[in-house]
Amino acid sequence: MIDGERGGMDSDHDRGSAGGGKDAWPQALNRPAEGRDTPEAIPPTTSMPVADPLVTGRGMAGLSTPYQVVAALALSLIGLLACTQVAMVFLHVAPSNTLTKQHGKSIDRWIYPEFEQNWKLFAPNPLQQNVAVHVRADVVGADGRHTTRWMNLTHEDAKGIRGNLFPSHVHQNELRRGWDFYVNSHDSENRPNGLRGDLSERYVRRIAMLRLSERDYGGTIERIQLRSATSSIAPPPWSTEKISTRPVYRVLPWWTVNPDDLPEHAAEQRRDAARAEADQ
Repeated sequence: MIDGERGGMDSDHDRGSAGGGKDAWPQALNRPAEGRDTPEAIPPTTSMPVADPLVTGRGMAGLSTPYQVVAALALSLIGLLACTQVAMVFLHVAPSNTLTKQHGKSIDRWIYPEFEQNWKLFAPNPLQQNVAVHVRADVVGADGRHTTRWMNLTHEDAKGIRGNLFPSHVHQNELRRGWDFYVNSHDSENRPNGLRGDLSERYVRRIAMLRLSERDYGGTIERIQLRSATSSIAPPPWSTEKISTRPVYRVLPWWTVNPDDLPEHAAEQRRDAARAEADQ
């Protein structure tokens, strides 16, 4: 039986090979029996990627309409701010022209906001000193003439800044920039070194009188005197550098107060008082 079966298999193989037609092992195929329903053929697998039905596009196109509107508005706003910044910086550094003459204040407000833009942060030797501006007044009242104690104007500004989330630009920069203006316009003997010396002096006097007018000294302020106290910042504990932190004073001469140095309401009161004395 084994030989017979082997022989039959060999004979079939020979016939299939000789004829060159049918498969040599047709019995090995899984063919459905006659009379049964033939199942659908399973499609062959392919290597083509299947698209995700949830993905309808890329980038902004894949967002819904409300999100597309929000994204477009945000991009437009960013582009507008960038163009405005470039234009303002260009006008700020450009030579004087019609636009800068008409809109110079607006350009300065943009370039010098609450935190002004400069290169001191990247300087090789940044400022390592504290500068405080003091003022005292010569007051004439019913009890005679007396001189007030030194008032630390810088300390008063610092109190308005500490603990304030939105400190005033006046508290931060008015006195500091005014004093820098005066120092850069005068020599060490307090003599003007340019055409802006008189302007810087009047500006500092007005700042001082504006602060003094908020207090009652029991009389009329006839003269004022300013000084600066400059002290070096102490080095950190790990540093071996030796620096003296004792303040160095720069004392200005006494200035006689005139109506132009006073705030508007105080100047009017002084003029009225002068007219009353003249009438008497």
